[in-house]
Amino acid sequence: MKRENESSVFDFILLGFSNFPQLQAQLFWVFSVDYLVTLLGNAIIIVAVSLEQSLHVPMYLFLLNLSVVEVGFSAVIMPEMLVVLSSENARITFAGCFTQMYFIILFGGTECFLLGAMAYDRFAAICHPLSYPVTMNNRVFLKLVMFSWVSWIMVATAQTSWVFSFPFCGPNEINHLFCETPPVLELACANTFLFEIYAFTGTILIIMVPFVLILLSYVRILFAILKMPSTTGRQKAFSTCASHLTSVTLFYGTASMTYLQPKSGYSPETKKLMSLAYTLLTPLLNPLIYSLRNSEMKRALMKLWRRKLDLHTF
Repeated sequence: MKRENESSVFDFILLGFSNFPQLQAQLFWVFSVDYLVTLLGNAIIIVAVSLEQSLHVPMYLFLLNLSVVEVGFSAVIMPEMLVVLSSENARITFAGCFTQMYFIILFGGTECFLLGAMAYDRFAAICHPLSYPVTMNNRVFLKLVMFSWVSWIMVATAQTSWVFSFPFCGPNEINHLFCETPPVLELACANTFLFEIYAFTGTILIIMVPFVLILLSYVRILFAILKMPSTTGRQKAFSTCASHLTSVTLFYGTASMTYLQPKSGYSPETKKLMSLAYTLLTPLLNPLIYSLRNSEMKRALMKLWRRKLDLHTF
């Protein structure tokens, strides 16, 4: 292949926090617990929404897709990261690095679009409740979900292929915990200026523009909530939107700090920590945010639990 003819490096070494071996040992156990809790929390949401008929509405079906993304995100990053933290010389092949980067872009981008779709869903439900059944019918929901997934399958394929079309002549040490685009690109022995312009522009369009639109939607939602005559209605709307807004701020804030930072503005360790914020914290906290702050989700979980106890009783 062309890459093999031009490159003299065919695998990479992920350095992790190799400068702090004692820290790596402690982080291994912390991240192991994080991984298990993330998988369990998101699996509970997937099962609850799938089994509970009352949750088969766009708001919770979007949440189901978001949990699938979080499980995928964690499964792509965490096992390799635990290997890096538990070994001194963690190697990853070109194919392994390509695959990991592909799915990081796919799941990260899909989450961006899903969060935007969820904001539109809440905007339509609260600001235009009478027309909501038409505005967010099954066809519209499916189109939004399919667009979120399919568009990022194409973007991830194109972007990852572009990165690995560059020659890699050495060194082969990635000063990171996983194969994220910026640290891998630093090892390319070719002019990557055009790709960097594309990546920066794409990040602005994909992260900042949707984030601003989401915030504007919530300004409209806030005014609509304040006009509600019912105190119970206001509290329910605030609770639903507060959980979504918390998730949006956490994800977009940490991702923008990672991808829109100056190329040499932070130390490698700081960049690693910022990457961890959106790859570890968001998948971990989303189930807690949506289950603990949402009364309908809590009722559905209690109903499923009682159903399970009844089955065991009989």
